[in-house]
Amino acid sequence: MAESPDRRSSDIDEAIMQATYRALHEHGYAGLTMQRIADEYGKSTAAIHYHYDTKEDLLAAFLDYLLERFREAVHEVETTDPEQRLQLLLDRLIVDPGDHHGLLIAMLEMRSQAPYNETFRERFRQNDEYIRYLLETVIDHGNEAGVFAGVDPEHTARTLLTVVDGARTRAVVLEERTALETARRAVEEYVDVVVLA
Repeated sequence: MAESPDRRSSDIDEAIMQATYRALHEHGYAGLTMQRIADEYGKSTAAIHYHYDTKEDLLAAFLDYLLERFREAVHEVETTDPEQRLQLLLDRLIVDPGDHHGLLIAMLEMRSQAPYNETFRERFRQNDEYIRYLLETVIDHGNEAGVFAGVDPEHTARTLLTVVDGARTRAVVLEERTALETARRAVEEYVDVVVLA
């Protein structure tokens, strides 16, 4: 029995996204070419161009793909307890650089292009808005439940993300191996002192 066209297209997109991940991890944004992605994909560049006209189109789809993976990971969090949910969200945001160091480098390179590339800027903006929305929602819920100290959800979410973004930058630019661990500790202290009732 043949696969449905939607299933086949989805499988192809997933394979191309995985190839893009591996190529970015290996070569970084500056060294990324359609040929290197094709090499990881195991097919010709024409096979990729059939689905994505340009490298920019492919990378925009890749940013969407990463956000979707993050959404799926967040939706796996089953607890409705505001404090536990906030801690789990922060765990998802502050990843082990050992597993994703090459991708962190590539993402920082892509972020550096955002001021000049509206497609990238829009994707990063959407990603940031979604993550802030998740944090604001759980903080608001914690405030209403009396678990949190009535903190401003928007300000608190922006503060937490500023720490996360700063740690990712330090981990990449300065090769500071403890940056993400330090960030995780800092947000834990911030939550304990400022957020919790």
